[in-house]
Amino acid sequence: MSSAPIRKALIPAAGLGTRFLPATKASPKEMLPLVDKPLIQYAVEEAVSSGIEDIIIITGRGKRAIEDHFDRSFELEENLKGNGKGQLLNDIQRIARLANFCYIRQPEALGLGHAVLCAQHLIGNEPFAVMLGDEVIDAPIPALAQLIHVYNTHKGAVLGVQKVPRAEVSRYGIVAIRRMASGLHRVLDLVEKPAPTDAPSQYAVIGRYVLPPDIFPILRRTAPGKNGEIQLTDALRVLAQKAPMYAYEVRGQRYDAGDKLGFLQATVEFALKNPTLGPPFAKYLKELRRSLVVRHS
Repeated sequence: MSSAPIRKALIPAAGLGTRFLPATKASPKEMLPLVDKPLIQYAVEEAVSSGIEDIIIITGRGKRAIEDHFDRSFELEENLKGNGKGQLLNDIQRIARLANFCYIRQPEALGLGHAVLCAQHLIGNEPFAVMLGDEVIDAPIPALAQLIHVYNTHKGAVLGVQKVPRAEVSRYGIVAIRRMASGLHRVLDLVEKPAPTDAPSQYAVIGRYVLPPDIFPILRRTAPGKNGEIQLTDALRVLAQKAPMYAYEVRGQRYDAGDKLGFLQATVEFALKNPTLGPPFAKYLKELRRSLVVRHS
């Protein structure tokens, strides 16, 4: 198992965003605004705060807006400069300086495992992170930094997990585990979207992974599963039988922003935490609640 530092993070962003249609027909789901930043920027900032230097984004057709967002926009910068909007100018310029960005086009949406394989030539023989951009995790210590700490301590693949209600296990990859310490478990097996009666636990994988390069040859041998997709879960099952793998209960508030309700919940919570928007938005919500109570009384 490689002991090299974790310097690279892979963010798959080639999906079709069908859960948000028609909003995502012509605009990438990853660019949906969560208050004042696109979803994918939250993942990038979490990665950078965790010590990541290189961000590899897997894109597809119709995703150019992602590349443009993390690039310089000289016309916009000149406009802001000419209008004396110095703080906005700094905010815009900072985006392009967050990390070293690289983009790979995934020709077809052939699953998360295939997306990871697309980046093998850029990752090489180093351990790396995988982050699903529609999982937004608000935490004092960045979620990815928590996983990297576990990897550095135990030198094995680490999956971010959180306990979910048994009725919801069929929405996630679920791990079979053996407890090692508070919040830390050894992964014995993984099951993709099991029925509640078949789930080996209630611990769901939540879109944060730290993986060794050993995953690549396994992925290359992984046969396509449902819908002809190469599933990362299938490769992780094989890896767990060959080397130690850990599940860490991520500490923080997680939002499934790839779901409409989860996206709305995240919008409300992040808006309330915004130093400028928070107070007037809280006032609006209180007034709205009062009016609803009166209306239905």
